Amino acid sequence: MTDSELRVMLVEDDPTFRRGLKLLLEGSPGFSCAAETGSVEQALRVAVPHGNPDVVLLDINLPGMNGTEGVTPIRERFPDTAVLMLTAFQDEDRIFRSLCNGAGGYLLKKTPFDRLLKHIREASTGGAPMSPEIASKVVGLFRKLPPPAAAPPALTDQEIAFLELLADGHSYQSAADAMALSINTVRNHVRSIYDKLHVHSKSAAVSKALRAGLI
Repeated sequence: MTDSELRVMLVEDDPTFRRGLKLLLEGSPGFSCAAETGSVEQALRVAVPHGNPDVVLLDINLPGMNGTEGVTPIRERFPDTAVLMLTAFQDEDRIFRSLCNGAGGYLLKKTPFDRLLKHIREASTGGAPMSPEIASKVVGLFRKLPPPAAAPPALTDQEIAFLELLADGHSYQSAADAMALSINTVRNHVRSIYDKLHVHSKSAAVSKALRAGLI
């Protein structure tokens, strides 16, 4: 293991699929398997050498606590770790509840391995990767939500443009690059957006902006 490797924890009860994921990670430069478990309960107590993982790949259909409900306690144990759902399920209820519980992305198990590695790296830098089928369902979910009762907060054009990039899955750094802004300017935007929307996380800011029709 090197300091530059992304350390990924697997929470998957299918031993064959989990073994394939582990072989993929261990055989790909820049990645390693930090730990592997077959349930949320095991994930909450398993020893993870060398500190917290960078990313957790979390299935939904698990014995005991399901993955959708497991997002919250896993994030409580690993607060700086991105949690990616990696599952065969793509119904709207599971998607919505997983994201509301703090999942940073939602991928289907049929995702090609090369793209999966790209999405893991994206999540580790603050991105919100989703399989195309999932992204379309998320947009559909927000379109079904009723309009807000109160007038939406006033955001600047640049803040709205920044939020639109975040909604497309950009990290703070890649959004800064796309807008030709310094990372310090982006941090100022983040603070301002959080204050105006009364939120404390990127996913909450994007969710509230979508519901308010700001982006």
